[in-house]
Amino acid sequence: MDDRKIQIVLDSLLPLLKAGVAFTIPLALVSFALGLLLAVLTALVRISPWTFPKLIARFYVWVIRGTPLLVQLFIIFYGLPAVGIVLDPFIAGVIGFTLSVGAYSSEIVRAAILSIHKGQWEAAFSVGMTRGQALRRVILPQAARVSVPPLSNSFISLVKDTSLAAIITYTEMFRTAQQIASTTYEPLLVYTEAAVCYLLFCTVLSWLQSYLEKRLDRYTAT
Repeated sequence: MDDRKIQIVLDSLLPLLKAGVAFTIPLALVSFALGLLLAVLTALVRISPWTFPKLIARFYVWVIRGTPLLVQLFIIFYGLPAVGIVLDPFIAGVIGFTLSVGAYSSEIVRAAILSIHKGQWEAAFSVGMTRGQALRRVILPQAARVSVPPLSNSFISLVKDTSLAAIITYTEMFRTAQQIASTTYEPLLVYTEAAVCYLLFCTVLSWLQSYLEKRLDRYTAT
């Protein structure tokens, strides 16, 4: 690698990391938090006895899981202005990623709730709890423990998926790499460096996931 390329790598590193910390991670955190709330609500509706809300929840999951996230972002950012709805890139990204996280994670949460033995429900009912109390105090805490590994994986995947926000002009890490590549004329070099930055962020998150799982294992009965 010649001196010019080395200098490009050095000059690009800080802007890429700054974009990751200031834009990529906040977008992922906000979208995941809202998506997780939507996922829990969707999962609870899908295991409820209410027919019409269950149909709506099923339809939502079916549509989001059955269409590409890239297309969804295009519809939200470029399509909605046709009906008078113009959104900031960050807001559009949050909406798109939240809907995606909500749909996929709802299946994780629903499976976790259904995995709890029915004896837990019966035990809660036997001490006078209502269904809502049993769900809140007994079932959901146990389901949360079961959900941690797959939900953590979903968050790590979301961090990578935020690169799609570049197509709606949100200046996250990949968009920053595109801008640098357009001025340095070194797309292979800059995009490889961006890939390494994503790898760095996801590696740190994987370590945090392992730490969280170990901490939770300490409170799990054996």
